[in-house]
Amino acid sequence: MPLSPGVHWLSPTLPLHVFEAQQPGPTALIQAGIHGDEVCGVHALQELLEEEIRPTHGRLLVVPVMNPPAYRARQRKAPDGLDLNRCFPGDAAAPEREIRLARKFMDLVLDERPALVTTLHESHKRYDPEVNPSFGQTIVYGVEPRPPIVDRTIARLNERFGGDNEHFDPQYYPVATSSTEVIVEATGCVGLCIETWMGFEEPRRVQMQRAVVEFLLDDIGVRRLDG
Repeated sequence: MPLSPGVHWLSPTLPLHVFEAQQPGPTALIQAGIHGDEVCGVHALQELLEEEIRPTHGRLLVVPVMNPPAYRARQRKAPDGLDLNRCFPGDAAAPEREIRLARKFMDLVLDERPALVTTLHESHKRYDPEVNPSFGQTIVYGVEPRPPIVDRTIARLNERFGGDNEHFDPQYYPVATSSTEVIVEATGCVGLCIETWMGFEEPRRVQMQRAVVEFLLDDIGVRRLDG
């Protein structure tokens, strides 16, 4: 059953913000901080929440810090913990915190059935098609054909960010064990991973992450600025 508008808690320290517009429309779920050393998506979502981003149609769910212990440590995973991004679909009875949390998030997705699930990531490597793996400045998807929203969003990003090495590329990189791929397989939603390159200064990366969230919400029809 979909959650009511407001702030809910997936764990004692994991807030989930739920917004519902008066006009009907799709649901979008955006999260960051599944890896604790990838901070700019966290900051972008926190800024957008502080500025009271709201859907004009449908529902918007935001989890600004998916893995608080890892984020506090500024490490990919919590000290002595597991990589949360590899714990899906999870198990409510597991002793490991990450596996229990993955199950809670998976249950949320199955209840909400969002049209779009987006995870904000960052990468130490700038994307180069000749270097595998490399991710920075890409929108990563795991199904073919490529969801059309990818190309439309990249076009808008590349109009805004024109500095050296700032342009974005699409990247087909299916990883069956990633949270996004598990969610897409279970729900059929559009699932995307956004990767900014850590070679840029942090404020610039936050700008990029903010822009991609806004562009995706515009495109999916959750935030229609034309009314």
